[in-house]
Amino acid sequence: MNMNMNTTDAYNAILETQSQSLTESVNPNTIDIDIVPTLTLVQLINDEDKKVALAIEAELPQIAAAIDAIAERMQRGGRLIYAGAGTSGRLGVLDASEMPPTYSVPQGRVIGLIAGGLSALTNSIEGAEDEPEQGRADMLALQPMPEDTLVGLAASGSTPYVVGALKAARGLGLLTISIACNRPAPVHDAAEIAIAPLVGPEVISGSTRMKAGSVQKMVLNMISTGVMIRLGKTYGNLMVDVQASNTKLVARAKRIVAQATGLSLDEAALLLDRCESEVKTAIVVALTQAQPDVARQWLAQVGGVVREAIGLSRADPPTYNKTSYS
Repeated sequence: MNMNMNTTDAYNAILETQSQSLTESVNPNTIDIDIVPTLTLVQLINDEDKKVALAIEAELPQIAAAIDAIAERMQRGGRLIYAGAGTSGRLGVLDASEMPPTYSVPQGRVIGLIAGGLSALTNSIEGAEDEPEQGRADMLALQPMPEDTLVGLAASGSTPYVVGALKAARGLGLLTISIACNRPAPVHDAAEIAIAPLVGPEVISGSTRMKAGSVQKMVLNMISTGVMIRLGKTYGNLMVDVQASNTKLVARAKRIVAQATGLSLDEAALLLDRCESEVKTAIVVALTQAQPDVARQWLAQVGGVVREAIGLSRADPPTYNKTSYS
């Protein structure tokens, strides 16, 4: 490159040779990031990060459609499966791993596939993403059912591993969803619902662990949380299907029961003991005066939705204030 070029000329020269992929293009706002003061450096990064939520806002209709479609299939016994490579794959595995402790989702109902296998979680196995047949094989190894959903994650939208998995899933009648930071993109072509939050060029060109990673994480949070709400895993905004599996979660379970019922923390703890640490059962017992076994029956009849279980009660109105959240 001509050393006499000014910054704008240098940037334009780069633009002439780069691909059309937004995730690989050069960001004109950060082209001098290596020579600015550190405070300016972090301000530049922060300014770019502010674009993430706005990019998601443009995709909310597609995200809502994905949530409803996934929830309907999971109510029929389907699984939610993520497939990705590199940062995208790690984010999918992370989201899947958080569903059992957070919402008592049985192991195997939410699954994360990552190119290169589980060793790729801590080691870079870059070549694995270039194998569409491996994506297909990993998908088929799960013995997929039509009720399952596959969400393909690819910052660029062109990862062969993810495209292979999506094509295999769609051929078997699964719901297929793509999340990528480019449009058009091969992963969108292979999916029924395309989610494309366009965050633009990265602070460091091609470093898609930054804005692209952030936007994928936020979209996954929306999707999995929305699905869990639709499946009755919350009561209001309370995490009523939490597994009290450690000291922190035991304390959270007591707090949730207290907030939902108006009981003191000590009373909530006693009620949880009586209900075998089942938060939903404890709430229904407190708000209907039913016995725990009856509360469990009601919950089973309505798929575990607390509000609907309370509606089955023919007991006197609850003693405790249902809207006492503190």
